[in-house]
Amino acid sequence: MERHRSLALHGGALALLFLLQFVLPPYHHTNFTSIMVLATYGIGYNILIGYTGLLSLGHAMFFAAGLYAAGLTVHYFGSDPVSAFIVGALAALAFATAVGLIALRTSGVSFMIVTMMFAQACFLLILYFNEVTRGDEGIVIAESARRIGGFSLTNPTVRYNLALALFAGGLVLCLVLIRSRVGRVLVAIRENEERVKMLGYHTFRYKLLALALSGLLSGAAGASYALMFGYVGATFASIEYSIFALLWVLLGGAGTVLGPIIGALLMFYLVDWTSEVTQSYRIVVGAALVLLTLFFPKGILGTLREKRLRWLP
Repeated sequence: MERHRSLALHGGALALLFLLQFVLPPYHHTNFTSIMVLATYGIGYNILIGYTGLLSLGHAMFFAAGLYAAGLTVHYFGSDPVSAFIVGALAALAFATAVGLIALRTSGVSFMIVTMMFAQACFLLILYFNEVTRGDEGIVIAESARRIGGFSLTNPTVRYNLALALFAGGLVLCLVLIRSRVGRVLVAIRENEERVKMLGYHTFRYKLLALALSGLLSGAAGASYALMFGYVGATFASIEYSIFALLWVLLGGAGTVLGPIIGALLMFYLVDWTSEVTQSYRIVVGAALVLLTLFFPKGILGTLREKRLRWLP
């Protein structure tokens, strides 16, 4: 029964997102495309913090790895978008694995600091190699380079459905992972790593796998963002984009599959609406986040799961 409820909930969410494209006005149509891509990035981050219990403050480096690998491949080498997307996702996977081999030798606050240092180093490297990356100015990818067969990624309908496919893939991967034996071990590591070690599991390998999968999803989201919106810039590698992912997951509910898109949706429109009213929108956003934290201490879905819907994955 719980599995049927879960499938109905997540299938219904994907169906709703598909149907929304037919009724949304152009402005919100584009917004939802962006939100689904960013929510995929959030799903990747959620695998790490929500299910494995590893707090990273440098996750933007994996999003930026996919973003730059895909964007530069198209811009400088004239690659097609499909190949560029694969390059971006694999680059983020390789980078996450390499970082994990070093960072996972630490834990707790130390892991958080090490990931933040790696991310800051990546951000500074992007600025240093300004002749290639164009630094803060960024690179605009030509529309002619953003075509898949007879379809252009500048077409809102094509872009929306590709973003939906990306999000659906990330959601299904997360659902399969948490219901698998590996997922159960990851949750056990989050709850009590020492006890998991006593049971004979090599926790370092499982945490490295979680970080690699997290980097892969984050990089795929970054590559998609570069190709769909035609822009690559250093801002996406800044600490701010690591904090955004953390906020999306915490707001929606860490350790819940749909938490990242709920958090991304709320944050996106909260910033969008308040910035139209005042230049000091960050104060309003901060106050709103404090209120949400008070009434939903485990995030929206996390609190609902604790009080009523215990079957939520």
